[in-house]
Amino acid sequence: MYGVVLAAGRGTRMRPLTDRRPKPLLPVGDRSLLERVFDTAIDVVDEFVVVTGYRGELIREAIGETYRDHPVSYVRQADAKGTAHAVAQAAPVVDDEFLVLNGDVVVDASLPRALADADGTAVAATEVEDPRAYGVISTAADGSLAAIVEKPADPPTTLANVGCYAFEPAVFEYIERTPESERGEYEITTTIELLLDDGHRIDVAPYTGTWLDVGRPWELLEANELALDELAEADESTAGTVEEDVHLHGPVVVEEGATLQSGAYVEGPALIRSGAEVGPNAYIRGATVVGPNAHVGHSVEVKNSVLMADTSVGHLSYVGDSVLGRGVNFGAGTNVANLRHDDANVRVSVKGDRVDTGRRKLGAIVGDGAKTGINTSLNAGVKLGAGETTGPGEAMTRDRMSD
Repeated sequence: MYGVVLAAGRGTRMRPLTDRRPKPLLPVGDRSLLERVFDTAIDVVDEFVVVTGYRGELIREAIGETYRDHPVSYVRQADAKGTAHAVAQAAPVVDDEFLVLNGDVVVDASLPRALADADGTAVAATEVEDPRAYGVISTAADGSLAAIVEKPADPPTTLANVGCYAFEPAVFEYIERTPESERGEYEITTTIELLLDDGHRIDVAPYTGTWLDVGRPWELLEANELALDELAEADESTAGTVEEDVHLHGPVVVEEGATLQSGAYVEGPALIRSGAEVGPNAYIRGATVVGPNAHVGHSVEVKNSVLMADTSVGHLSYVGDSVLGRGVNFGAGTNVANLRHDDANVRVSVKGDRVDTGRRKLGAIVGDGAKTGINTSLNAGVKLGAGETTGPGEAMTRDRMSD
């Protein structure tokens, strides 16, 4: 069985974190989103096929030709023309049953297992409280799929389409017959309707595990929180260097090659990646990842945040509920606000709209290679684009995005 993983999208809602990388390569804990998808399906597929598009060469470089002894091949979706069009790109490679999985969604291993255990074509479904924002699934008397209705005002059930499928190669013929949708794309749900119209049985594979679409920056924080929750089930691991007078509390992993300098205080769950250096006298707390070769300086506090590889936070700084991309440099005394004075949820601009994040606390979203001058202040929910800078003492209250 093949595992076809869709990883072609540009990820514009995740900007500026995707300005220099495809979204599936964003880190979640100790692995990328894409690697986590592979791991969920590793026991039920024999070979992976990755559908790439935006900056696909970076995915090839990061993953290579094999993943945990499973062959990995790549096909390219040159134009974003919908999910059916993306799946169609795998036709020259796939000659057996296959799963379709999303390269930017956090699920657990029971999802691909449920699809693989189904007989032939299947759609994964999960119960949700309010299904109006999803494709809603109706079932026949025998439990098979009867219909999928997209975002209905009056949902017929509370079963949402997870967006993961099991198919046989014959589906490619139906994809060729799939008409263009009103928004100018070729939708896999339309392909499924054609299969139903021709009398094909489609199983509904029930799924009750984690389902998180990591589409916006604060959802990357949530994904990392979920990943670090897993640390609570494992023993503490301090393969790296932990100097005297370092205090570790709760689940904390210090990878080989990482260093915690004297006076550092870490409250888990926290993951300190290889090559990272923390301290002296730094405070790490909440669900925090300090990425490979990152640096957290003297008297810096980092709370519930993701610091990606090669990022540096200079001394006397505070970073809370934030995501800092690769190679970011915070000048000394940079402080992030993560709470509104009116205690309302933090709002973030996404593709021109102000969006309620549902989070009372959210700090800054900073793109790769951005730099702040000393004593910069970043307001709650602001974005600093890839390669952008601030001046010394600047108070940043509005987004500053790169072109």
